[in-house]
Amino acid sequence: MRATDLSELAAFDAVARHRSFRRAGVERGVTPSAISHAVSSLEARIGVRLLNRTTRSVSLTDAGAMLFALASPAFGEIGAALDALNQFRDTPFGKVRINAPNSIAPFVFGPVMGPLMAQNPKLEVEIVATDRLVDIVAEGFDAGIRLGESLRDGMTAVKIGPPLRLIVVGSPAYLAERPAPKTPAELRHHACIRNLYPSGAPYPWTFARGTRTVEVEPSGPLALDDHELMIAAALSGVALAYVWDVRARPHLDSGRLVECMGAWRAPAEALYLYYPARKHLSAGLRAVIAALRPA
Repeated sequence: MRATDLSELAAFDAVARHRSFRRAGVERGVTPSAISHAVSSLEARIGVRLLNRTTRSVSLTDAGAMLFALASPAFGEIGAALDALNQFRDTPFGKVRINAPNSIAPFVFGPVMGPLMAQNPKLEVEIVATDRLVDIVAEGFDAGIRLGESLRDGMTAVKIGPPLRLIVVGSPAYLAERPAPKTPAELRHHACIRNLYPSGAPYPWTFARGTRTVEVEPSGPLALDDHELMIAAALSGVALAYVWDVRARPHLDSGRLVECMGAWRAPAEALYLYYPARKHLSAGLRAVIAALRPA
């Protein structure tokens, strides 16, 4: 088989997995037009149409589905074989793409990026931080980070880092005008920043005490989907914020923010790195997992 044949098949395999020329191009490190040209050349050479293309979508023809089913495992084995060569290198080689929530990515990767890259100089790590719910397989990621262990079938989860907790904070100026809330019921007397998912849907503030769990639908003048903005608003004294403890910690230590709610605490949430169970676990991804796991 010629090198051009293998390159064209690899381009087709990427498009078939992602159903997108753009995402296939990102994975292959080339432009979408180069991917399209490679697949068109393959179709012209074998005389069979493999993809149905529209301005909005890409789908497989029956012939394309058959070729993908037969060829994709072979590309997986080729990737595993190339990765196995890492045992003959001092450090892992290659790219690892990871998706992580924007609200916690700095605290997950901030402490480990320097040591990880220093110890693995031939490793390329690409981190895409977004609070949007991402299908890591469809969008070409090797792994994702999420809170909680609940995952769809076919995924493997690895616990990483210390657990995180959402806390209620307010500025001394705000709390000077009214008593700090100590129970969920007392929040109705306060201006609160309403938390939003990236979709725009609100989510409640959750608290637990002993075996009892309570959800509160907060009310207030602001609704935000970014924890950095929530911290800034709380610092300005406009309202109380419900944010990750690690994000608020520097301001709590300096006294610019005060934690509220006393014995009522939000449940702690564990962090997990997850990846497809059937995916070959590359040496690069193993290095990332080792860096992220608690000491």
